[in-house]
Amino acid sequence: MATGMLHSHYLFVVLFTLIYMVKTILLLSDRDELLEKFKRKTKVVEMIVSFGFLATGIFLMTQMPVIPTLMYVKIALVIASIPLAIIGYKKKNKVLATFSFFLIVVSFGIAQKVKKEKAGGVSIATSGKAIFEDKCSLCHGNDGKLGLSGAKDLSATQLDHDGIVHIITEGKNTMAPYKGVLSPEQIEVVTQYIETDLKGK
Repeated sequence: MATGMLHSHYLFVVLFTLIYMVKTILLLSDRDELLEKFKRKTKVVEMIVSFGFLATGIFLMTQMPVIPTLMYVKIALVIASIPLAIIGYKKKNKVLATFSFFLIVVSFGIAQKVKKEKAGGVSIATSGKAIFEDKCSLCHGNDGKLGLSGAKDLSATQLDHDGIVHIITEGKNTMAPYKGVLSPEQIEVVTQYIETDLKGK
């Protein structure tokens, strides 16, 4: 379910950003008649997208065991952008509308940074167990069965050695890729730990 919500949230964010980008471009280029027409035609869609954006975002936050500080910054920026957008587009104030769109884009960038930091962070250990507990246990749990944020139950995985290596390296769904964070040797020892200590247990 978390994976589906993540994909839905990403779709809503992209649509939300595109709608506001078009409105901002029309406002800045003084195409008032076209802007009003666009606002009328997309009013219902914008309401659905905005609700979906907020609802899926709130759900995903409830799935995070620890909410990073940057995530609070992102929420503050999104909340601040809403009244600015309403006033900016209603009064045709180019400065407010542009600033509102800027805040939306920045909040999207922060979300991507949080996602990358989820994969990086604390010091990297050398043994498979230490790396697993350092990098993976937050979502998988120490026994591989926790299942937070859509994490799979590693004790029940049917993946072979290469499959596990591939997912750790490239990531999948809500799991960020670990290439560039862990060396191939470290990924190998984590894989061996999963196969010998977690899989089938």
